[in-house]
Parts: sequence; structure tokens; C-alpha cells
Amino acid sequence: MRLSGKQIRHLRGLAHHHRIVVMMGNSGLTDTLKLEFDSALSAHELVKVKLPAGQSKEKRAILQQLCRAAGAVPVQLIGRVGIAYRPAETPRIILP
Repeated sequence: MRLSGKQIRHLRGLAHHHRIVVMMGNSGLTDTLKLEFDSALSAHELVKVKLPAGQSKEKRAILQQLCRAAGAVPVQLIGRVGIAYRPAETPRIILP
């Protein structure tokens, strides 16, 4: 799924007031983390993830791997916080 610029801006605006739902620890990208991320997306559609400190390329790669595993789309990465979106079967977020 690809998002247009207008859709990404809309999702970023919605995510601004959301709290971080999933935090990645020192264990790295584990199966448990992937399951937690998947269940958070099922419950919320739009999820904020706190990633470990590191280079921007590493964090972007981790966010991509999480999204690929859950069938989600990365929306934004700022600092250590990534935002991901996956529409539910009955979407609550209406994209423009």
C-alpha cells in the first residue's frame, strides 16, 4: 500500500496527539515485539513506536522491517519515534 503526500500529512496530524504504544528494548527485533506491534496496529490502526538510539538509517531499517512483518506502512520517523499505519478491516481512520 502506498500513501500519497496528502494522506501522510493527515496521518502525521492524527498521530501527533497519540502516545507511544510500542517500545523497542535492548533485545532488538524479536518475535514478541513483532506480535505486540501487530496487535497494537489491530487495535489502533495508527501506532507510535519508540526505537533504540542509533543511526537514522538503522532506525529507518528497523521501522521498515516491523512494518513489513505486520503488513503496515511507515508514515514518519522523527528522532527515535516512528509512526506506522495499517487500515483495519472496518477502517476508523478515513484517509483523504
